[in-house]
Amino acid sequence: MKREMLINAAQSEEVRIAIVEDGRLEELYMERASQDNYAGNIYKGKIVNLEPAIQAAFVDFGVGRNGFLHISDVEPQYYRQAGIDPEELAEQEEAARRSQPRNRRRGPDFGGFRPRVKPPIQDVFQRGDEVLVQVIKEGIGNKGPTLSTYISIPGRYVVLMPALGRVGVSRKIEDEVERRKLKEYLFELKPPKGLGFIVRTAGAGRSRRELSRDLAYLLRLWKAIAKRAKGTPGPCDVYEESDIIIRTIRDIVTSDIDSIIVDGEEAYNRAKEFLKLVMPRQVNCLQLYQGKDPLFHKYRLEEEIAKINRREVPLPEGGSIVIDQTEALVAIDVNSGNFRVDDSAEENAYRLNMAAAREISRQLRLRDLGGVIVNDFIDMRKERPRRGVEHALRDAMKRDRARTKILRTSPFGLIEMTRQRIRPSLKKSTYSDCPCCGGRGVVKTEETMALDVIRMLMLATQQPRCKVATLRVHEKVASYLNNQKRREIGLLESDGKIRIEIRGSENVFPEHLELECRDEFGNEIRLPKST
Repeated sequence: MKREMLINAAQSEEVRIAIVEDGRLEELYMERASQDNYAGNIYKGKIVNLEPAIQAAFVDFGVGRNGFLHISDVEPQYYRQAGIDPEELAEQEEAARRSQPRNRRRGPDFGGFRPRVKPPIQDVFQRGDEVLVQVIKEGIGNKGPTLSTYISIPGRYVVLMPALGRVGVSRKIEDEVERRKLKEYLFELKPPKGLGFIVRTAGAGRSRRELSRDLAYLLRLWKAIAKRAKGTPGPCDVYEESDIIIRTIRDIVTSDIDSIIVDGEEAYNRAKEFLKLVMPRQVNCLQLYQGKDPLFHKYRLEEEIAKINRREVPLPEGGSIVIDQTEALVAIDVNSGNFRVDDSAEENAYRLNMAAAREISRQLRLRDLGGVIVNDFIDMRKERPRRGVEHALRDAMKRDRARTKILRTSPFGLIEMTRQRIRPSLKKSTYSDCPCCGGRGVVKTEETMALDVIRMLMLATQQPRCKVATLRVHEKVASYLNNQKRREIGLLESDGKIRIEIRGSENVFPEHLELECRDEFGNEIRLPKST
């Protein structure tokens, strides 16, 4: 399989990075200069408000919008500063675990010791307290960024987590021999006490020397961060994550990437300098694209990108998946359409669901959809094919860098899952809600608007001083009123002793409705608002 990374940096306003496997777009990353990107940045913030009802603090970290810090994201060192002993909390947590052994949960994938028995946030912080925080999720809509005091600084092969206090290996490295070897390397390097280090998936198969170089870089960086945080009053920034090009190369490029093609000379030089410093073996993979056609057009990716935000996605052998994104969740429906490969309905459903599971995983990555996701697969009666679809979905999601959790098929044939949401989806980042429909995707029909107009005119006729009612609507609505509702309008004019003027325009929204009432002297009359 040929795997390529294409970096489109010809326009300074937007950088796009595509991962292509055998000519098929598998991953897409996009960042615009006009959009603020805070995820991964570290700030020294100041507590500006405490909300005991939701056990959270709002933190001013110097970007104009306050961040949200929940008590579950506060590390124990802040408990000690407030005079609370985290060891007692640990004992309470252990006692709770022993009393309910069946409800024991696997520890968090990210961060250090997080006791589930937590003190009230109002006992830990006071307004005006300074706190070192990292942005773990971009603000979405009216919500500000989500913050955590569990700092995490990624290197190429190792992640530094000061609050962890121990060394470990990524759970995605499943080979026990490799895990033991990597752990031994970390112990031999003798990392400073009190700091935590986790070997990343990219660290598998790396030498002790490579890990040592990465660890030394992270230690120098952490010392600089700690020094700046100590010497500068908050709110201020103390560390900014690398730009999308460096970040993506650092996190994704492995030995299975055959080539890295960049179409901007400045971006090419930056990438080359980073590769020489961190991954000298991969420098030969880097190429400067000098073709006349735009890079993404050359690889026929623009068509694929244009399809990403379509509601319906066709499957290769027939059928489709329909993706609807709402405020709270993402609903994905599998449609059979013209998919027919066997005379057995059960076999058809199984084959279609298997293809849909692979495509769902791909679409979640491409669209960067997160939160709660509900997948409605074609119903299957037998238990074995149901489990097969579950395993196929889990296997397909393994390559996803975002954390996911997938439940078993429900009695209604639904597979519910969650996917880590770090920033707004690609659709939210590149599209704005339609001013006509407000993002609903539909507008009222002419008949519905005409009925709304009649109700408004009935209200106007109840105003004794109203003599002229001027109505401004879309041209199609005006035409419907003049042709289909002429009689009702005439009755309103005669009963209310007013003159009704209907003015249509193509330059207004389909749901535009403006009614202006005036008395016999031309003075405007305001209609009472509905309660």
